[in-house]
Amino acid sequence: MLALVLDDAEMNNLVMVASLRPLAGCTPQAFTVPAEALAFAEARASEIGVVITDYEMPGMNGVAFIRAVRRIPGLTNVPTVMVTSHDQRSLRREALEAGATDFLTKPADAVEIRARVTNLLALSAAHRAQRDHAAQLAREVAAAVALVEEREREIVSTLMRAAEHRDSDTGDHIARVSAYVGLIAEAMRMPASDARQLCLAATMHDVGKIAVPDAILLKPGALTPEERREMEQHADRGRRILGGSDSPVMRLAAEIAGSHHERWDGTGYPYRLKGEAIPLSGRIVAVADVFDALTTQRPYKPAWSPEHARVFLQENAGSHFDPAVVTAFLSRWAQVEANLRQRTALQTMPVAA
Repeated sequence: MLALVLDDAEMNNLVMVASLRPLAGCTPQAFTVPAEALAFAEARASEIGVVITDYEMPGMNGVAFIRAVRRIPGLTNVPTVMVTSHDQRSLRREALEAGATDFLTKPADAVEIRARVTNLLALSAAHRAQRDHAAQLAREVAAAVALVEEREREIVSTLMRAAEHRDSDTGDHIARVSAYVGLIAEAMRMPASDARQLCLAATMHDVGKIAVPDAILLKPGALTPEERREMEQHADRGRRILGGSDSPVMRLAAEIAGSHHERWDGTGYPYRLKGEAIPLSGRIVAVADVFDALTTQRPYKPAWSPEHARVFLQENAGSHFDPAVVTAFLSRWAQVEANLRQRTALQTMPVAA
């Protein structure tokens, strides 16, 4: 490991370097100018095992130098020694607060220098080993999480393929809703891991429709009151289909399935929840789901224009929808329009013979 030595007096550097050279595995590198020492530290941070600095230097004293070293990525915990002829308690306290690990009082002899630096290099090696072990554990955890997420995606994909047999638009609809949910989560500054889980869970929001009779689900005209009541059962049925799992994403999906038709004013279904009593996940999916339904052509209605659907969201914020979620969605309007343009382009693309 490298030992960075800083003293504005060249002779002091020569003495320090000569004292350190006999140490196995230690390569001293001396500087007389703090700025040059800092530049070296930034460039070789991963190799530096100990920093030794004089206190009294022109332009930047040892305390200021230690503070600067501590700000360099990779050197936050590197052992640092202050060399000084002073023994004031206030100076030592200031150096400790700046990040000094140990002190050497001038004139320090070679035996003391080697003994102190040997111990500090061992401490530095232990820090590095602990950091490397933590990094390895983090990689292993990330790999395990990725494997779990991939398996959950496979389960969800299998489940949703069953739903697609009931409704030809289901696959496209859930993909679009998931994309809109991602935009809302991003605008609401949701942690990336939570946003990914929400997007995946949102794809299952209508899974309860697999229990709705075809005569109702595929009816081209308006539903009768009895048929409407039967259709509305899909929210609670979806919650029950997905509920009871130990998987966080399946629990979240059950929450969404049971709450995405609730309304902010309490007039939704199936539980007549109101305001923040509705889970945030359901409030987010409600906006994404309704917007996509409005802008999609169905057997019983033409597609609304994006601007028409936007006005609908704005007018119903505070009654149907959580106003904060509507604001978040509309803050990403440029991306919403880009998604809609891409969707239109794909729909109008000629099919090869």
